[in-house]
Amino acid sequence: MSADLLLTVFIAGVAAGTVFLFAAVGEIITERAGVLNLGLEGMMLVGAVTGFLVNHQLRQLWLGVLAAVVAGGALGLLHALLVVSFRTNQVVTGLTLVIFATGLSGYAGESVVGVAPPATFEPVAIPLLADIPVLGRIFFRQNGLVYLSYGLVAAAWFWLFRTRPGLNLRSVGESPETADAAGISVTRTRYAAVAAGGGFAGLSGAYLSLAQSPSWVPNMTAGRGWIAIALVIFATWSPVRAVFGAYLFGCVEALGFRLQAVGVDIPSFFVSMLPYLFTIAVLVVISRDTARRRLAAPAALGNAYVREER
Repeated sequence: MSADLLLTVFIAGVAAGTVFLFAAVGEIITERAGVLNLGLEGMMLVGAVTGFLVNHQLRQLWLGVLAAVVAGGALGLLHALLVVSFRTNQVVTGLTLVIFATGLSGYAGESVVGVAPPATFEPVAIPLLADIPVLGRIFFRQNGLVYLSYGLVAAAWFWLFRTRPGLNLRSVGESPETADAAGISVTRTRYAAVAAGGGFAGLSGAYLSLAQSPSWVPNMTAGRGWIAIALVIFATWSPVRAVFGAYLFGCVEALGFRLQAVGVDIPSFFVSMLPYLFTIAVLVVISRDTARRRLAAPAALGNAYVREER
């Protein structure tokens, strides 16, 4: 593989990996509070169609992004209402939300299927940084949402691991009984975490429909939400490690298309399968007993908390 081809794969991998990164960071925040959100794919779809519709009507990219975040957060609040307040099964609720959001997004976006967006996020070179050999071309000649992801990942890591509210959130995910005894509201913390996770998922969807593949097509997430959930485990619930995982998944996705572009005879179906095959391989590796012990998932993940039973 030539150096130029490898460089283009890395550049495209950062761009393609950002959609996984936004969703994975949101899921990390949610799961750190002890809530499993399998509705991620649906929240991404709602964010994608909302962002595209607002951009289409108002011709404002950043308003579209904001609307996508709000839409994803609203669906997150619905998820929180069901699993935190009504204590429904988190797996079943998440899967139900995916089905609901798939239908809702398809209906909402029916009028704009195949319509060209009035504006899209285009690559913008950052002065000086873009001139750094190799790294400048990979990281600093991207679009505005990619640059936003750099700041959000750093902020999420700092908030989770260097602030008291972040410590409170992690304590709720590890031992809600202990957190409650210490005066931390488990319900409020989990609501906020799930809503934030939904907002990140909506942002991921907006990135997909306004930057990576500027358009709206039903089911355009194509399983990326499920990959993001697997990425959370791969990253061991750390936003910083999620960066490496997301870009790795992005490079795998980009590699197949780049090989086709240079004339390598690879069936298009196999190219489409590559990210999912890689996801399966990752899950097989991390499912080993020794790997599971090292992962250290939040102890209360997936468990409802009933205060009266404390």
